[in-house]
Amino acid sequence: MLFAGLLGFTPLLASADVSITVAPPVIPVYDQPPCPGDGYLWNPGYWAWGDDDYYWVPGVWVLPPEVGFLWTPGWWGWGDGGYFWHAGYWGPHVGFYGGINYGFGYFGTGFWGGHWEGGHFFYNTACWHVGAGLRNTYVNHSWVEEHNRASFNGPNGIDRKPTAEEERAAHEGHRELTEEQRAHERDAVHDHAQKFGENKGNPGRTAQTKTAHEAEHKEAEHGTTEHGATEHHGNEHGTTEHHGTTEHHGTTEHHGTTEHHGTTEHHGTTEHHGTTEHHATEHHTAPQHHAAPEHHSAPKAPAHHAPPPKNDKKK
Repeated sequence: MLFAGLLGFTPLLASADVSITVAPPVIPVYDQPPCPGDGYLWNPGYWAWGDDDYYWVPGVWVLPPEVGFLWTPGWWGWGDGGYFWHAGYWGPHVGFYGGINYGFGYFGTGFWGGHWEGGHFFYNTACWHVGAGLRNTYVNHSWVEEHNRASFNGPNGIDRKPTAEEERAAHEGHRELTEEQRAHERDAVHDHAQKFGENKGNPGRTAQTKTAHEAEHKEAEHGTTEHGATEHHGNEHGTTEHHGTTEHHGTTEHHGTTEHHGTTEHHGTTEHHGTTEHHATEHHTAPQHHAAPEHHSAPKAPAHHAPPPKNDKKK
């Protein structure tokens, strides 16, 4: 096998630079796992090249890099004496993917898996397995499926050219594979059962529900400091500081990195005698702030009935 680039023994991460003289195997027939949740989009499986062999990258549900984006799968095409890989990308419209029948909405022409509307993705259950938990679904059977399972465009494979609409989609602003997708691809190249030399076209893992790197993808996209390990200093309903176990003694002081997840227990029966104590269990997860908490100072009571403050803090 010949190469026209520098990726002879590395995963297929920039494989438009790679020319292979042996055609990729046919697309295997497999079942799609159910969609794991709202907003996930299906990335169909494909044959990639690395470590001197084709290997199957399992189909998987992934989150798009931004709302409104769709996935155009990569594809192999014949030209200049070899098979070249044209990498997939994210964009507002699905472009040309070689006419390859990847199944599950990618039947060779266009995209039938669903559409974005009002910031939400609506799933076409005629070709995507979404399970019973999603309500934003519809049914559309109007596609024409290419039954050729060849995984490349060219002689003895798929003979199809891009439409004007698909060419326009290729020139729209789009984004490359996410880090989660790249890591998913790397996992496959290191799994010998995925290599064509081992499985003869029947890989051990054809599809999976999620990648093993979804948490890394979310962290990269949103950042662990999006809402911060945010300390709030300033004058919020009194002198407000956030440092630890929260006590409210008239002038409201708030101690702790204000995390409003977790179990907040309120001990002390908020007696109307001047002192209200709130003891909160802290949870050190990536904080998310859903709303600025309202802080009400303790109601005043007549001075001659004010008992000493309770000291029942939890350790």
